[in-house]
Amino acid sequence: MEMIKKIGVLTSGGDAPGMNAAIRAVVREALTRGVEVVGIRRGYAGLYEKDYYNMDLRSVSNILLKGGTILHSARFPQFAEDPENVARVLAENCCEIGIQSLVTIGGDGTFRGALDLAKAGIPCVGIPGTIDNDISCSEYTIGYDTAINTCMELGDKLRDTSQSHDRCYIVEIMGNKVGHLALAAGVAMGATSIIVPEIEIDVDEHVIKRIEKFKQTGKKNYIIAIAEGVKYLPDCFMKESKGKKKLDTNAFAEYIQEKTGLEARASVLGHVQRGGAPSARDRIVASQMGAFATEVICQGKSNRVVVMENEMVVSRVMSEALSVKKTINYDLYEMAHRISI
Repeated sequence: MEMIKKIGVLTSGGDAPGMNAAIRAVVREALTRGVEVVGIRRGYAGLYEKDYYNMDLRSVSNILLKGGTILHSARFPQFAEDPENVARVLAENCCEIGIQSLVTIGGDGTFRGALDLAKAGIPCVGIPGTIDNDISCSEYTIGYDTAINTCMELGDKLRDTSQSHDRCYIVEIMGNKVGHLALAAGVAMGATSIIVPEIEIDVDEHVIKRIEKFKQTGKKNYIIAIAEGVKYLPDCFMKESKGKKKLDTNAFAEYIQEKTGLEARASVLGHVQRGGAPSARDRIVASQMGAFATEVICQGKSNRVVVMENEMVVSRVMSEALSVKKTINYDLYEMAHRISI
């Protein structure tokens, strides 16, 4: 087994609170073991352009509490368009820099890139970092808890004005094609209805009739949580964006106002959900995952993904782990609608 002397670390795709804590753990665990660390700026795009620097203990001082990623991130569509040739160039660059193994922090796209890079000869270990919590093989992803709390805090503020004006707020929450964040945030903010991509609903039954029913009990203000990735709604609630159907939250609000007589407003939380100092949970989990990823590399293992199973951090073969399908928590969904009355 070849002795590991130098590793690289990068963050790719959308940023997530806690990525810096993971970088810090990778760097310090590696240096403690006598392994050099190269930080690669802007993910795979930076590796393609050989944009890197050597990291030392002080390179990661005071980043534990910071959101975003000090290594920066960037989309690199060329990788998806021509994976074989791009992976070959990335592997050649790793060899030129002296990188023997790479730690990749990000979501599904990041891991797909890591698999291609592994086929080109560069061993990789992935760390799941995404607010969507949609990495199939892991119960938890870095950034998820912070994003839930951000959504909850913003939802609480909307609740204040909702109560003051007897309004209904439709809160659009991130999540791409999954509803984990919308569900958790919806429960935390006490949403009357939660709409996620995984569970098809009839708007009149699931939203309008619920509002009318609860109006009779004296309820005067409402929060509706909806995931941005919902695609099954009627066309009247959708709009075209770059050739794709996208949720039109304003149209949704107008429909509720028309049907119920309530003043309804749309609130798209947007990219603020990605920002902010990471929560204690994200700092702790990110630190565990970062240190463990480095340990896995030093043990001579590669092409693995670090995951959380039963609150334990373990590693799994990347290709096998990513083939597992992750489902939404249906029990939580049903409970939320029983008690949000």
